[in-house]
Amino acid sequence: MDPYEDHNRKNVSPLDKVQVEKAKEQGVVPVAQKIETKTTEEEKVLEHSLETDPSLVDHLTDLRKQLVKSAAVFLFFLIAVFSSINLWFPYITREHELIVLGPLEVVKFYMSISTALAFGLSIPFLCHFLWQFVKPGLNERESRFLSLYSPVMLLLFLIGVSFGYFIVNPLSYTFLVSLGAVNFNVMVSAQEYISFLLMTTLPIGLLFELPIVALFLSAIGILTSYSMKKVRKWSYLAIAVVSALITPPDFVSQLIVLIPMALLYEVSIHIVLYTERRNAVAN
Repeated sequence: MDPYEDHNRKNVSPLDKVQVEKAKEQGVVPVAQKIETKTTEEEKVLEHSLETDPSLVDHLTDLRKQLVKSAAVFLFFLIAVFSSINLWFPYITREHELIVLGPLEVVKFYMSISTALAFGLSIPFLCHFLWQFVKPGLNERESRFLSLYSPVMLLLFLIGVSFGYFIVNPLSYTFLVSLGAVNFNVMVSAQEYISFLLMTTLPIGLLFELPIVALFLSAIGILTSYSMKKVRKWSYLAIAVVSALITPPDFVSQLIVLIPMALLYEVSIHIVLYTERRNAVAN
């Protein structure tokens, strides 16, 4: 038995009992009962909000699932590419004579090129998983925009990478090697070659997304065709600086990238102008 039971027990005087009975007869709810009812209502509201609104834990769980699936797809392509390296190796090196400076550089070269190819093959799946994660948080306009133009974004990226691989890379490589062969015995290491290849393909693929970026900024009201025409000169200057940063330090490579980027900027202006006219007619 609790020795302090008598002290902990709440003492109620007969006068208090009479007042409580009178309050019940008059339909008045005691203060303690009001507080208890208010607390119960707050708990119900809290439980209802937890049931209807997704919590942070749910978002993190969904993000973890998408990341796990993305990692699994990337790992699958990495193993497939690395195991078939002898099949695609001549296409990557274009049968150039490359040298290695040690056994570890062979592994570094194989892993670098395999990782790049696996990432390129995984891009469609990664975009799909990312779309599945962000779709519930987008409004109707943003969701419709991304669902319509996601395939176009992927297509432009592939066109840009192909342009870099088939045009920019061979022309830049031939020009630089022939320039150095005048006074030097040029020997290209495998690691330097893969760095050069990645530098002349992936950034160009990202630059080819310019029309979609311009269209998205126009859709949310940040960019207009008039503003793009007004800053055309400064935009060309910015494109020239970016082209110089992402390409090898030679005039030929920079010019090869600058020309299509200028054309894409003009195409972006016409696309935004067409969208503005269509929206004006619809309204």
